[in-house]
Amino acid sequence: MVAAIDNPSNAVEWALAEMINQPYILDKACKELDQVVGRNRLVDESDLHKLNYVKACVKEAFRLHPVAPFNVPRVSTEDTIVGGYFIPKGSHVLLSRPGLGRNSRIWEDPLVYKPKRHIINDDSEVVLVDHELNMLSFSTGRRGCPAVVLGSTMTVILLARLIQGFNWSAPPNGPNNTINLTESEENLSMAKPLIAHAIPRGCKGLVTF
Repeated sequence: MVAAIDNPSNAVEWALAEMINQPYILDKACKELDQVVGRNRLVDESDLHKLNYVKACVKEAFRLHPVAPFNVPRVSTEDTIVGGYFIPKGSHVLLSRPGLGRNSRIWEDPLVYKPKRHIINDDSEVVLVDHELNMLSFSTGRRGCPAVVLGSTMTVILLARLIQGFNWSAPPNGPNNTINLTESEENLSMAKPLIAHAIPRGCKGLVTF
């Protein structure tokens, strides 16, 4: 239950903050939603396979801003070699999520939020899980997260509906009209909760007063 709440909310908060600071990304996501879904109904699960750019925005948040610093620890039951590294029996193994997602040997400009890096070409669908383990959002293997599909679907729909329903910007009284993207010293969440200015986009049936 905790993962079902924390992971989507953390990813959406970071994604929205990053997108507000780069308005052209937010604008591109809005245009995709208008083209695929329109403004007369809410985006739903059946639309997600067509929302490649919105999914790329979520995946980039998963990469750059994971909800937790480490994967669930494992203990090796026997001596083994993984990727050329010898791991003795009884070793405790931890995978660093930021270490993978922000690895400069794998990712170009690893500390910059760039959703387009996850779009290979116009015909390919963005998959929110990285089977090559260049990033780690939901664990993997036989003991991986059993709710990968549920968690990723919730995250994309939440972000998509926020973007579909509102125009977002930094608060007018904020410094330099940008969002502070400082990480908390205790965990990987935002140091200060996201405060943003939202204006309804005039989508019929989306906002009720």
